[in-house]
Amino acid sequence: MEGNAKTSSPLIICSVMNPYAWFKPEKLHPVVESLIYWRDVKKSGAVFGAGLTILIAMSLFSLISVFSYVSLLALFGTVSFRIYKNVLQAVQKTSEGHPFKEYLDTDLTLSQEKVQQLSTVAVAHVNALLTELRRLFLVEDLVDSIKFGVVLYCLTYVGAIFNGMTCVIIAFVALFTLPKVYENNKQSIDAYLELVRSKILEVSDKIKAAVPIGKKAETEKDK
Repeated sequence: MEGNAKTSSPLIICSVMNPYAWFKPEKLHPVVESLIYWRDVKKSGAVFGAGLTILIAMSLFSLISVFSYVSLLALFGTVSFRIYKNVLQAVQKTSEGHPFKEYLDTDLTLSQEKVQQLSTVAVAHVNALLTELRRLFLVEDLVDSIKFGVVLYCLTYVGAIFNGMTCVIIAFVALFTLPKVYENNKQSIDAYLELVRSKILEVSDKIKAAVPIGKKAETEKDK
């Protein structure tokens, strides 16, 4: 199990930390891939609709209110279904048993191996994030730090226009739309992305060539 955890952890980290992994179905967990690529329209539609409804509700009401109302709605549904099945069994004189017996018998406990695996993945995420932030804030690579600064500057405008929950809703909608759009228009999108990437690399190379700090850093690494 330790070997499996070690080999699977980099894939999980790559799929989460690298946004491009969301556009590569083979790098995603089969359940996630099936949902965001709409392999089963009914399941994806149900998850997307329920998730979007909850997020919109959380943007309008408090988290406690949303949790309470959703829980009450779910409880009302299960109680109503249980009463309906009991009445149906009494009328038809059948003994089908508890309608949720299959789910009640499901083992929901986390094994020690599973907890260790999740802990390993969480620690790897935190370490990767801290390492990357240290590299950017302490200007290990001047161009990368400048790019990071531009991203942060753009986020100030995003924060002025949208609040945190609105950004989460937009990200959730994008998660269920962009991967499928990319899959259906992969060739044309890749052509535009390659053009943009080449332009960015061209500008980055010019900046590195013009900035003496970048040259000194490279010479020190060579030594």
